[in-house]
Amino acid sequence: MAPDALARAKLSRSLSHFLPRVILHVVCALAHAGHDVCGVAVVWAVPSDATGAGALAASRAGPKAEPRLTNPRNGYHAGGHFLLLVCSLRFFVAKLMFRAVSTFWYKASFTGALISYAIVCQKSLGVPQPNAAWIRRALLDENVQYFLLASFWFISRPVTLALLPYSIFSLFHALTFTRTTLMPQFLPSGPPPTPGAAPTPHPIAKKLQVWVKANYDNAMRAVAFTELAILARVLVGAVTFRISLVSPIIYAHFVRQRYYQSKFTREAIALVHARINGFVTSPGKPPVLAQVYGQVAGIASRWAGSSLGVPNGAAAGAGARRQ
Repeated sequence: MAPDALARAKLSRSLSHFLPRVILHVVCALAHAGHDVCGVAVVWAVPSDATGAGALAASRAGPKAEPRLTNPRNGYHAGGHFLLLVCSLRFFVAKLMFRAVSTFWYKASFTGALISYAIVCQKSLGVPQPNAAWIRRALLDENVQYFLLASFWFISRPVTLALLPYSIFSLFHALTFTRTTLMPQFLPSGPPPTPGAAPTPHPIAKKLQVWVKANYDNAMRAVAFTELAILARVLVGAVTFRISLVSPIIYAHFVRQRYYQSKFTREAIALVHARINGFVTSPGKPPVLAQVYGQVAGIASRWAGSSLGVPNGAAAGAGARRQ
């Protein structure tokens, strides 16, 4: 290997080793430095509609007094999202440019996801209890579902598309954390509109809040369609023996739960079903196509009909829930 190439390889390995730690420590240091400014509560991990009912709903409500960052877990929660964003971006760019990329970046991305989801799951569910009620409640929690799925992706053969939903979630978390926690340390707030009210946010922070609010639903629709694309990807991968045969089974169960907990997933499935049904029943298509698809759709519908279910009040649970 040429000296220059060897030097670049050593630099890449050094960055791969130290960058995740640097991101976590920088975000946590900034968070702890902001004890006297507004903070973001660690109450949401999946910014979906259910993921929007929690902290995102609070961000939509406008400026108000927010809790301080008095717990180091808040910094690590945000650090996990920043770690996921940076590492997944590095992985995606390499894939889009058809360049070889170390699986380190893939695993580092899901390490960030595991850090953030572990913190929010512990916060919402508390200490694990060895009883059926606690296990059932945990399995119905969206954050637990995404945590378990991230664990599965971490130990499985890389599926690039699997990173995209987590990256979208983390983007909205990182933007909200930046607006509520980091920006107030560098951008002064304006005077309160009325005596005793919260200070007026900086114009940049206000624009960021407006952007998050305007693009949130579209982003969650993109997540829903991406999750269906991942299901198709793992099905093809299992049939061609490129990934484990267990992958489509696990992911199909995950999508089934998303169907019951997310209106965006229901809308995505309904649209895809309508498109496929319209194609196979269109004039000129062999009738057998419609028959086969009808049988497959019927089997899938009956299988999806048996679910763990969503208990009353689930939409108000851990703070990051879909509707």
